[in-house]
Amino acid sequence: MTLAKLKKKYTGYLFLAPFIIGFLIFGLYPVVNTLTLSFTDTTLMSKSSHFVGLANFQRLFADKVFMRAVGNTWLIWILNFIPQIGMALLLSVIFTNARLKIKAVGVWRAIFYLPNLLMPAAVAALFNALFAYYGPVNQFMVRAGFLGEAMRYLENISVTRGLVVFIQWWAWFGQTLIVVMAGMTSIPVQLYEAAMVDGASAWQMFKRITLPLLKPILIYIFVTSLVGGMQMFDIPFLLTDGRGSPASSIQTNNILMYMKFASSKGHIGSASSVGVMIFIMTSICALGIFYFLRDTDLDTPRSKRKSLFQKNTERTRS
Repeated sequence: MTLAKLKKKYTGYLFLAPFIIGFLIFGLYPVVNTLTLSFTDTTLMSKSSHFVGLANFQRLFADKVFMRAVGNTWLIWILNFIPQIGMALLLSVIFTNARLKIKAVGVWRAIFYLPNLLMPAAVAALFNALFAYYGPVNQFMVRAGFLGEAMRYLENISVTRGLVVFIQWWAWFGQTLIVVMAGMTSIPVQLYEAAMVDGASAWQMFKRITLPLLKPILIYIFVTSLVGGMQMFDIPFLLTDGRGSPASSIQTNNILMYMKFASSKGHIGSASSVGVMIFIMTSICALGIFYFLRDTDLDTPRSKRKSLFQKNTERTRS
């Protein structure tokens, strides 16, 4: 083999090498190391560590703090994701509707996406100042007569949770909207034209054409939002005292993991067990999303499949 052919053969591997090396060092190794540490009693202040098996996980499930953190994480994510995907679908239908002819769609998308560009630390500081005891919200509420005296909002469980849910929705809604709109604009217009000729209503077209063809986009949105939700940290951590106050109502999985890591001795073995449980929960739920939103047409023999155009057109007639 000549030198020129050898270079040509291995050029592709050379270009792939930086990604593979980076993934092995910064992606795979941390996962394997975290899994290994979760079975030990390793701390930052001890020279040696011992294998303790499933002891860290047993303590986690016996700890009410961990179960509460898991519940808080799921509650906050679900409460911000449902209106997030709902409003994204609704506005995407409106913005991509040729009949409505909404003007300056690009400007609206930019406005909705702007909160995603803000630093979480700045957003948390802003809302902490707005809802402080002598903050603008209390000043307005008292002066307008809605409250007799100032209220300590960030000491109220419902208000604090509501703020975290709103901030998470407000920050990520724009990105979800852009992704959904991109998916809708990629759907062939001929499908809608055929459905309109057959007398299909707007709801029938959305249900029979838009949603089925948006499945790959919805899978991406669900999985990425799930991963982000299970790793929620910055806003709940920075909004109050860094421990999920009041009464640990906004203490998430990652805040608990950080608290174990930042304890007196730095129990990274125990903190790693929390990380492993987050990984397992996220993986199981992601697999469930892939299963329930899979393309069922791929499960049928090729001879029995119909073309996408024919199938969706026939559905609109019913």
